[in-house]
Amino acid sequence: MTTTATSKATGPWSRFSAGEAAVNRAVAGSRVGSYFKLDARKSSFTKELRAGAATFLTMAYIISVNAAVLTDSGGSCTARDCTPVATTNSTSTVAPGPECTVVGANPGYEQCLARTKSDLIVATAVAAMAGSFAMGVFANLPLALAPGMGANAYFAYNMVGFHGSGPIGYRTALAVVMLEGVVFFALSAVGLRSRLARLIPRNIRLASAVGIGLFLAFTGLQAHQGVGLVGASPSTLVTLTACSDVDPATGACLGGTMRSPTFWLGAVGFLITATCLARDVKGSMIYGILFVTVVSWIRGTSVTVFPDTAAGNAGFEYFKKVVDFHMIRTTAGRVSFAGFRHGNVWLAFLTLLYVDVLDTTGTMYSMAEYGGFVQDGNGAGGGSFEGEYRAFLVDAGSTVLSAGLGSSTVTTYIESTAGIREGGRTGLTAITVAALFLASLFFGPLLMSVPPWAVGPSLVLVGAMMMRVARDIEWGDMKEGVPAFVTMALMPLSFSIANGIIAGLGVYVALHWYDWARHGYRKVSNALDERRNQVAAATGGEVGPAAAQDVV
Repeated sequence: MTTTATSKATGPWSRFSAGEAAVNRAVAGSRVGSYFKLDARKSSFTKELRAGAATFLTMAYIISVNAAVLTDSGGSCTARDCTPVATTNSTSTVAPGPECTVVGANPGYEQCLARTKSDLIVATAVAAMAGSFAMGVFANLPLALAPGMGANAYFAYNMVGFHGSGPIGYRTALAVVMLEGVVFFALSAVGLRSRLARLIPRNIRLASAVGIGLFLAFTGLQAHQGVGLVGASPSTLVTLTACSDVDPATGACLGGTMRSPTFWLGAVGFLITATCLARDVKGSMIYGILFVTVVSWIRGTSVTVFPDTAAGNAGFEYFKKVVDFHMIRTTAGRVSFAGFRHGNVWLAFLTLLYVDVLDTTGTMYSMAEYGGFVQDGNGAGGGSFEGEYRAFLVDAGSTVLSAGLGSSTVTTYIESTAGIREGGRTGLTAITVAALFLASLFFGPLLMSVPPWAVGPSLVLVGAMMMRVARDIEWGDMKEGVPAFVTMALMPLSFSIANGIIAGLGVYVALHWYDWARHGYRKVSNALDERRNQVAAATGGEVGPAAAQDVV
């Protein structure tokens, strides 16, 4: 009786396992299995598929988050997109001024932002799809790519500025991203990438990661792109808000501190995601965003993303389509090199290149180490990993494509560890991720309806995860610790990644120049002493102008 019950219970599972094993054997013995080295890397086809799904679940948040962050730049929207304003006698209209770009101030501008966000959702998914596919096919590595956090915030808030208020126009900023990708590609092609990364002091590199994390967290706590916990204050610059009534332009509290319904909903999402991360749940970043978003889709509530307004009604009508394929209309091909005569452009270029070189190099080597791809440190090729050269070329080339689509720098994602942990060892994992990003292109109405208070908690938690490298900074040595602190502190406090890097490097040079000068003096002095000793040895101990001349 027990045997019969057991056979019934295990029968379907046994047949499934047998079918899975047959598929794995067939693929491993095919050209596909040979190309991706499934047997050599002790993997299987179905294991690679599961690994790809795990990686996608952990990084799918970037589709909505990246689009939301970049939309804050205003994209190609300008005051010309604003709806004309009626005059006082209401008999005619006039073109509005730059103030029409303030959040919620003009229906025409809001509609332009909605179109831009739709375009950027597609651009993000396509860039991630193309980059991950190329990584799988050409480098045969289980690493997924997508527009990177940190670089997108720098693009939106420092380069272009909120709704175009920054020093660089959107089209010129895209040209900067494209040029950075081309230069990174060239550096990787000739083998200078790793040397460039080593020029930056180690503690400054570590502090940059921490500072970018604080920058992201601060962004996620603000009103425009987060939960709205902090806002402007005329006396202390920044203060606690989470208000029920907020100035749409500045985020300043107008009343009802800590009474914002959307903040408390976002806080619940934060706790859900943090709990999942603490328990090592696969796809942790998704669950909090998903919960808050679904609750915000309910109309007639104080937290709805579809209020009873013209914009809210239009958004709800689009949301009801569920499935819709959107073609990019306003962001692709908008690159312009016309503004490169300004110094701010070159500063932005160097900052992006610096962040990209450090982020990509560090992430890729850590992923290769985690997956067991890195060769032993001794001998030829020691410390490198199979597919390294092509992997860096793919990463740089994906950035060029991303700029052409209207998005920011593409990088290898640390979330690839989820797939590697599931057993992913070949490029089939990355190709699976690419296929899932392709599928996401058909769900634009759902992705468009993710509110800021659902995205904000993920920015804060990404920032929290970037704090872990702070322990590796040499805090006991003030000549190393002080520049590192300046770097990480100024990034969020000046709301500029570039300012933090420049200040940190400046302080580092100021604290080390004396040691460098003394070391240089000693080297010169030792060389002169050695020269005098050679002269003395050649002249039998007689050192003088004549003897020195004879030696020469």
